[in-house]
Amino acid sequence: MFTFFLPLILIIYCITIAWLIYGFTKITSFNFVGLKPINKFTIVVPFRNEAATLPLLLDSFSKLNYPTELFEVLLVDDESEEQFSVFGFQFSVRVIKNNRVSNSPKKDAITTAMQQLNTAWIITTDADCVVAENWLLTLDNYIQNHDVSMIAGAVTYDCRNSFLHHFQQLDLTSLQGATIGSFGIGKGFMCNGANLAYTKSLFKELNGFEGNNSIASGDDVFLLQKAVAKFPERVHYLKSKSNIVVTKPVDSWSALFYQRVRWASKTTSYQSSFGKVLGLTVFAGNLSIVVGIGFWILDLFSWPTIVLLLLLKFVLDLVLIRKSHSFLTTTKMRYVVLSSLFYPFFSVSVALYSLFGKYEWKGRRF
Repeated sequence: MFTFFLPLILIIYCITIAWLIYGFTKITSFNFVGLKPINKFTIVVPFRNEAATLPLLLDSFSKLNYPTELFEVLLVDDESEEQFSVFGFQFSVRVIKNNRVSNSPKKDAITTAMQQLNTAWIITTDADCVVAENWLLTLDNYIQNHDVSMIAGAVTYDCRNSFLHHFQQLDLTSLQGATIGSFGIGKGFMCNGANLAYTKSLFKELNGFEGNNSIASGDDVFLLQKAVAKFPERVHYLKSKSNIVVTKPVDSWSALFYQRVRWASKTTSYQSSFGKVLGLTVFAGNLSIVVGIGFWILDLFSWPTIVLLLLLKFVLDLVLIRKSHSFLTTTKMRYVVLSSLFYPFFSVSVALYSLFGKYEWKGRRF
């Protein structure tokens, strides 16, 4: 029985990945087209004990190729242990205190910022990020060319040459590929809050984060899924090299594990049926590899069967990852084979732990 079901699960998995690859190719790349900037943005950055990384982010804002009078920065302090102050910048930047009312610090921070918004558009990013010089210009030009209320953008890592960092890069690359692919087939369900823009009016129309405040994270995906459900034609993915945000990978396996647990814990609360089915399919595909290797060790599967299953999954994953990687970064892909062998065990462990385990996030347990 298992010799029938495991290959069947892998075939379904591979068909799904092939569908996402097709979707990836359907999203047309965009670049700023020389239009005069007209849109005003508020960049909202929730932070907690991140005095070491915030100056790098603010410095990247100071290098933006965008009129300083057309954007402002709101830094939302989520109970940091030491005070962070800013001065000497040519653009408007303020530090405000987070008003905690729910179990989700980041959602509270964005809701707090909304009360002080002076612009039609809000962009969220993270304190450990750096933005490209044409980040806002590309967004502005895209808005001028499209009837849109929410725009999801790409995020990549600044990696050092270690297996841990490149493993994270490959993992994030696959997630970004799946994100772009899902938009390409009209099933957008995922985004990254480090590069997400939307209008204040849309946030109000969706009643903000109402309905998922009990979940610690998910300020990005839950809001996007509400928007897609209500206004699908107004939610777009901006596939542009000029709009990519760069962040730092974590520096320990335990930190990576808990970060991925935090990401995975949101899946069961997705409003998107496609997102839930895709999450289940990916989990089943990785679990089938783990179980198949276990059966091979117990001499219940022949090694040619295991090799065939691994190759089938590896080839389809590699096509999506290569497409996404070439869009996200110019760095060389490393440890691809080793990561592909390790990833099913890592992924299954994260998924199972996320169902009942707790995790730490910025010094708090959830």
